[in-house]
Amino acid sequence: MPTIDLDYNELERLLGVKVNGDMEKLDDILSYVKSEVKLYDKNAGTVNIEFKDTNRPDLWSVEGLARALRGYLGIEKGLKQYSSCEPIIEINVDKQLRDIRPFICCSIIKDAKLNDSSIRGLMHLQDKLDKTYGRSRQKTSIGIYDFDLITPPLSYAVAKPSEFSFVPLGFTEKMTLSEILERHPKGLEYGHIVKKYPVYPILLDAEQKVLSFPPIINSNDLGRVTEEAHNLLVEVTGTLHQTVLNTLNLVTVSLIEQGGKAYATTIHYPDDPIYPAKKVVTPNFKNRSMNLSVDYTNKILGLQLTGKRIAELLLTAGFNIGTTGEKTIEALVPCYRIDIMHPIDLVEDVAVAYGYNNIEPLWRDLATTGSAKPERRFIDLARELMVGAGYQEILTYTLSNPDSLFTKMNCEKTDVVEVVNPKLVTMTCLRNWLLPGLMEFLSNNQSVEFPQKIFELGKVTFIDDTCETKTRDEEWLAVATSHVNAGFSEIKSVLDAFFMNLGVPWKINAGSHPSFIEGRMGAVIVNGVNVGVLGEVNPQVLETWKLENPTAVFEINMQQIVDGKM
Repeated sequence: MPTIDLDYNELERLLGVKVNGDMEKLDDILSYVKSEVKLYDKNAGTVNIEFKDTNRPDLWSVEGLARALRGYLGIEKGLKQYSSCEPIIEINVDKQLRDIRPFICCSIIKDAKLNDSSIRGLMHLQDKLDKTYGRSRQKTSIGIYDFDLITPPLSYAVAKPSEFSFVPLGFTEKMTLSEILERHPKGLEYGHIVKKYPVYPILLDAEQKVLSFPPIINSNDLGRVTEEAHNLLVEVTGTLHQTVLNTLNLVTVSLIEQGGKAYATTIHYPDDPIYPAKKVVTPNFKNRSMNLSVDYTNKILGLQLTGKRIAELLLTAGFNIGTTGEKTIEALVPCYRIDIMHPIDLVEDVAVAYGYNNIEPLWRDLATTGSAKPERRFIDLARELMVGAGYQEILTYTLSNPDSLFTKMNCEKTDVVEVVNPKLVTMTCLRNWLLPGLMEFLSNNQSVEFPQKIFELGKVTFIDDTCETKTRDEEWLAVATSHVNAGFSEIKSVLDAFFMNLGVPWKINAGSHPSFIEGRMGAVIVNGVNVGVLGEVNPQVLETWKLENPTAVFEINMQQIVDGKM
């Protein structure tokens, strides 16, 4: 969840409300936009705020946060309308950028009143947008420059890796584009975005001075913003025009809130169908219109609101109203609310403005009553019986390996479901029985006091061509007791008590299994079907697992027993 650091005094000034350091009061206010105070540093005069809603980038600055909250506090109603003056510069886009990074949007902010706090807030907003909405600069990246040092018109062009050199932001020596990718921290972090192309994007002014190497780094000469800079150029490049324009709008309106005056720019694109037009003017603060059904709103919220009341709540939430009818309301969505995509988003804002605490909770009237399946209740009963017998349940991984399943258990390998590209050599296939997992658990816990009595009730997987997935899962139960006197009689008595409480008749037949001591094991028979084994573990197996105490176990196929009971 995104967090932002804000200047506390600046937040109070823009909000128009004195909180007087009361963080509980500020938390109550911030709840309108699903956020809360994480840290208040009184000495530094900063407050760290965490947002629960990750799709509202318009809130990730002190200006945007204050703008949204003023509506809920009743200080302002409706949307904040922004405007820009006529275009004063032009940007020409090279056609070779089509398949690299084709789009650019720019604005000019004059008479910006910047101080150390507002500059840090601007850089913080830029970084948040680059990493989140811009997908770590792959979709969009932002550049901000001292406009007084730039000679229009600008060229958004391409350059070979060694064609241009400039001093990147934070450095003192000139570097070529390829050197920046190899040596500059931002080049190392974001270079993969452009390295695959033979030429790289570059932004130049009329004197061929480099503004930036998008999306990597700005020039230190033109792209370093200080308190002395009063006129700024904001530039955003990216791969989707609407996303680029949205990002530019968010940064530009924040600077307007700081007292700046916005001027437009004219972008000249090549004659290509991927571009919205050959000439595009940015920024674009045009509001969007969206219709909201009164019945739909009331159905979602469980309320009986009139169209007039819904319109009032939308004004509180920062929207304007076009027309209000008994059935439909036309809402005007501001340019900075890029999260509004569907009428349900408007309904959510209506609910916030109405107040969630004012909505009376109701138990949902369901057509059916949920309950566990009979077979699941049978499985749960089996688990309770083992716990009642004094055994501790363990959970092991369903992924295993042939060495554990077969070699260490002294038995022949059978076909199992294998992983195509395993990440670990210990997890290369799905288990087809549980006992190896119990043996591994005992091997890893020899420092624990004995006797140790454990069980696992879980799924094993078999290859089955008759199933849609070509595999079949079954519920199995494995039980182990390990101590100095562990033996066949003990584990048989446990199994006998288990079946007796389940009401399942059973018997034991003589059998043979390489994992068990010959003559001290048997096959478990239920309704004439072999459903498992019990007995004392072969000393060779114990030695392989480095176990010193005798161990007696049983493992049964609960799936077959459940199917027989059902």
